[in-house]
Amino acid sequence: KSNSEYLINFRESNMALVSISFILLGILWIVVQGFGSPLVLASGFLFGSYLGTIIVVTTLSIGATLIYVFANFFFKDLIREKFLDRFKNLESKFKKKELVFMIIYRLIGGIPFQISNLIPCMFSVSAKNFFLGSIIGMLPQAFIVSSLGAGLENQIKKNTEPPSILELITSPEIYLPILAFVFLILLILILKSLFYKN
Repeated sequence: KSNSEYLINFRESNMALVSISFILLGILWIVVQGFGSPLVLASGFLFGSYLGTIIVVTTLSIGATLIYVFANFFFKDLIREKFLDRFKNLESKFKKKELVFMIIYRLIGGIPFQISNLIPCMFSVSAKNFFLGSIIGMLPQAFIVSSLGAGLENQIKKNTEPPSILELITSPEIYLPILAFVFLILLILILKSLFYKN
């Protein structure tokens, strides 16, 4: 609780510095580690649901685009050799409407984030469409997980003693994002079966 209060107070008095630092460190994290789940939760905890979503989606999209541009320039042939047979059915979809299918590709997910940043290299997706598609496609998941992070921060702030698991789960700030996440997963599974169908 004291750490949380310190972080929130520091953020309130240094919003621009904290936001820029989070984005820069987040981009570095994505480039080095390649996955973004801890960032999304931390962003919601630090900045709240809405601002946290904007900041983390921007961070993830910039980091992912840097990886994509680098891989597209240096490893495109290797990536095509390793993955093209497996994802051949996506090639025609990307060629029809590149930005639309980049958004759907990001929304559906189902592929580890590190690999999902590399696969579009096979289809010569433009960096601009990769970036825009990433921002729009990742918004729903990022908002839900950021809301969960914001809910955890509010629970810590409200309670003088650490809340029990039952108290956390029965709080609307926690269970509503979890229910939304479950609903989104079910929707994504349906879309995935259609999108990745041969």
